[in-house]
Amino acid sequence: MAELPHILIVDDEAPARARLRTLLADIADDFPHRIVGEAGDGLAALELLTKVSADIALVDIRMPRMDGIELAQQLAGLPQPPAVVFVTAYDEFALKAFELAAADYLMKPMRAARLLEALKKARRLAPADTLLQALAPAGRMRLRVVERGNVLLLPVADILYLRAEQKYVTARTALREFLLEESLAHLETEFAPRFVRIHRNCLVAIDAVVGVVRESDKAGDSDPHWALCLRDVPEHLPVSRRQWPEVKAQLGF
Repeated sequence: MAELPHILIVDDEAPARARLRTLLADIADDFPHRIVGEAGDGLAALELLTKVSADIALVDIRMPRMDGIELAQQLAGLPQPPAVVFVTAYDEFALKAFELAAADYLMKPMRAARLLEALKKARRLAPADTLLQALAPAGRMRLRVVERGNVLLLPVADILYLRAEQKYVTARTALREFLLEESLAHLETEFAPRFVRIHRNCLVAIDAVVGVVRESDKAGDSDPHWALCLRDVPEHLPVSRRQWPEVKAQLGF
């Protein structure tokens, strides 16, 4: 027997969440499901998703702390992002929603039949058809960081470099390092205009580079190589021979 689809409800208004629960109960015979949780805003939804998984997220758009559009962008970074169905009283976000590959866009108030149609559409989506491959070209403004069960939002503008280390990616800011549960390849694709690859395991923010130096390793066992000097951090980041022509061209050296 196939597992029931898991549904997450995200809306800052309790009556709206209650209305969705009622509609979901009305269509339970036609669309068996399990509600795995409710959240009052996007950040609370991300925190909940560290504990449960969801196949479909019913998401309001205008919410405090993190709105539905940014939540959809953040969900794209999850290993298995849920299909997103926007449920809102505002129609001006429809174009943006479909740019983010939302499964559907429902206007409040809605009928049970319309919700059923949207859920069936969301259920048909394969993972490759969901948000993960449809981020807007500008990318996210903040990245999700999970520390001890809490979700932090790291501004992309604060990141000096991204380095792959085993199954994690380390994001370095002027203050400290953060661990991301995203692949370096995905981050490179999303933020290509902002970062340049200097090595197979490292991306550097172009606006963080303040200079370039020629250096050898301390033991003198390798030929001299180019390394980047970054603002706010003391270390120099070595550039591979293979990447140096591209780095030189992008940085204008």
